Amino acid sequence: MWLLTSIGFFSVVADRHDPARLLVRARAHEDLEALRQGYLPDLVIIEDAGTDYRFRAFIERGAFERAATALVADIDYPNFKDVVARRQGAERAHLYALIWSTLYRLQER
Repeated sequence: MWLLTSIGFFSVVADRHDPARLLVRARAHEDLEALRQGYLPDLVIIEDAGTDYRFRAFIERGAFERAATALVADIDYPNFKDVVARRQGAERAHLYALIWSTLYRLQER
């Protein structure tokens, strides 16, 4: 599952070695750091430049479910792209807009 949030972009998949855990991956360290600071204080961030996502963390499913619920509860903005620009900067907002425009093509079929 891909999650584009006001604090970062995450790819969340099952841990192939432990079904009780999830693997949360990010392209930028600051995204996992924001997740740790705001929602998962025990998150241990692993850096491995040899993988498709340079930054990753393993987390118990229940802990991530609670964090995801809290992310939803914290939605306090009427426009996602504007809040991304405010919280993560113009460059990140531009990247998210590129994703938005690419996915817009799905409804044009």
